[in-house]
Amino acid sequence: MVDLWTHWTFWAVAGAVLAALTSLLAKVGLEGIPSNLATLLRTLVVVAFLAVVVVARGEVVPFSALPRRSLLFLLFSGLATAGSWMCFFRALQMGPVARVAPIDKFSVVLVAMGGVALLGETLNLSQWLGVALIALGAALVAWS
Repeated sequence: MVDLWTHWTFWAVAGAVLAALTSLLAKVGLEGIPSNLATLLRTLVVVAFLAVVVVARGEVVPFSALPRRSLLFLLFSGLATAGSWMCFFRALQMGPVARVAPIDKFSVVLVAMGGVALLGETLNLSQWLGVALIALGAALVAWS
């Protein structure tokens, strides 16, 4: 029996469910609020929640003890996240969540391609077929 708490697939599925809730709740929460302000407010909640988790789990370490390369890449990742969230919230404010979210999730296709091209990962034929179907599905849902 696999311990779900220690298996990556459990966390991936949980992340997908929470990401779906994120989009649905954000769509309602954007009513009457500028998209950038809504993104900031959501980000403050994320920061506060994660600060509690990090402290509670005893994961606080001196900043100087962290690898510089990791910090650099996390900086760039944070900038990409900020841009992504700003674009997503603006699109969500303007369009239907059922069409905006699939376009946003096209990032799965881009990540698969980037993993292969930039990180040296490999996908077999059935996995490439899955990536193609994700792309096709996103296109079919987004553009009617």
